[in-house]
Amino acid sequence: MTEDNLKLANLLFPEPLPTPEELEAKFPPRNLPEGTMVTRLAPSPTGFMHIGTVYAALLNHKLARQTKGVFFLRQEDTDKKREVEGAVELVVESLAEFGVIADEGLTLSGEKGDYGPYTQSQREKFYHAFAKQMLAEGKAYACFCTSEELEAISQKQSQMKLKPGYYKDWAVWRNKPMEEVEKALAEGKKSTMVIRFRNEGNSIKRNKVEDLIKGKLELPEDDSDIVLIKSDGLPTYHFAHLVDDHLMRTTHVIRGDEWFASLPLHLQLFKAMGWAAPKYAHIAPIQKLDEGNRRKLSKRKDPEASVSYYFDQGYPVSGIIEYLFTVADSTFEPWRKQNPGASLTDYELKIKNIGNSGALLDFKKLDNICTGYVGQLSPEQSYDLALAWAKQHDHELAELMENHPYWLAIFGLEKDNPNQRKDLAKWSSVKSYYGFFIDQLYQNINWDLAVLMPNTLLETQKLACQKYLEVFNPSDSKDTWLSKVKKIAEELGYAPEVKLFKESPDKYKGHFGEITQIYRIILTGRAQSPDLYEIIRVLGKDKTIERLEAFLRR
Repeated sequence: MTEDNLKLANLLFPEPLPTPEELEAKFPPRNLPEGTMVTRLAPSPTGFMHIGTVYAALLNHKLARQTKGVFFLRQEDTDKKREVEGAVELVVESLAEFGVIADEGLTLSGEKGDYGPYTQSQREKFYHAFAKQMLAEGKAYACFCTSEELEAISQKQSQMKLKPGYYKDWAVWRNKPMEEVEKALAEGKKSTMVIRFRNEGNSIKRNKVEDLIKGKLELPEDDSDIVLIKSDGLPTYHFAHLVDDHLMRTTHVIRGDEWFASLPLHLQLFKAMGWAAPKYAHIAPIQKLDEGNRRKLSKRKDPEASVSYYFDQGYPVSGIIEYLFTVADSTFEPWRKQNPGASLTDYELKIKNIGNSGALLDFKKLDNICTGYVGQLSPEQSYDLALAWAKQHDHELAELMENHPYWLAIFGLEKDNPNQRKDLAKWSSVKSYYGFFIDQLYQNINWDLAVLMPNTLLETQKLACQKYLEVFNPSDSKDTWLSKVKKIAEELGYAPEVKLFKESPDKYKGHFGEITQIYRIILTGRAQSPDLYEIIRVLGKDKTIERLEAFLRR
């Protein structure tokens, strides 16, 4: 610590600040058992909740909870240009929807915890205290380069085909004498001043690092004199996360893969401060196919990048959570098959099992998981969840659900059938999937038997309806109902059993399933539906007859 370095530190930070020693005492190491994880999520308040943020939150939250540790939510709001009003509430509320409730930090009822404040803009004095220490120790320096000067450096580097950046000989303020710094300050340039890290790294040298997901690697050292404190007095991400993760005693930083390139720099910063670095794990991003190429989900291009997309579509949150764990851990699906009714708290996530390559967003798998989830709900649960979604996103559906009496029966279709159809993956599909039960929606369905069943004559279709109306009895058991349908089929030249048709296809026009398909389309306007017998029971005698007779009048 030279006299000039100490003078510079006091000159740039003359205001009273807590000392590093005081901060260490204020935020002591946590008294937690060995193996306990202290994890965090630290989003920026940009007004956009990325599905990747939820993914990272679920993993951090799960790992902390299963080790009886601490998960905290920190707000990284040092980039004031990107800050959006109400964004913090959006983050907290969205995470709460997914069951991610912070033990410390930002919560629905405000900040809580002994290691706060958990909003970076309120921690300015902490960053200044450690920046002042780095200046005093000669590990940082003041830089007064203008944006034009930095651009000129970048252009020269480009012309010389050199790596861009502010480093070594290109770091023009790195070794300026104290007199020039004082002159710049006297000329009123402090408003454009930044404080930079005096990086002693050598990009030719490679160091061994360990990423808990990627494994042990050799990476080149970083040699950039990156900005620690910006001209507005706030820290960059590099410096803020360094100070915060140290003082909040974070044990594991589980973050997006986009930060992996900064890992050498961050480890060098921790070493420069004399602090033990947390363990790092970098999560591969969720990707999508774009013209045959894989790429990260983009919040500018892809609506499905936003959590609001899934809420708007009405995907059940529990289904999304299950899907995201299948993305994270290849062992999750086998575990779930072996433990179909188990709580997620019984599942142990291991960092080593988290995938190293980005998984493709797979809506087919998401739908499959969600249909399984919806299928195991009780009719009352399905009704409540669907109605809650409709009240926010589809007012017409909400009104229909509140004013028609048999929605519980609708959601109860096939519940007693071990082979029930599971087609409903999201609440936005309720109207298209079950809307045919409601007359005003049924009337809007544009169905045509000639198109849906082109190989069945209109005469056959009408005869099938007439014969059904003659024997229709809403009190029939399913076996009685089915035997009547098979008899009608046989009278019209169709095999009463599929097996008979397969054995003698030339003997029959088809099999009885084609006759039931006529009734299905007439009654629902759809070629696929839940069990037809149960549909007829829910529709009731009058509506069933009314729809069949309406077809005969066509």
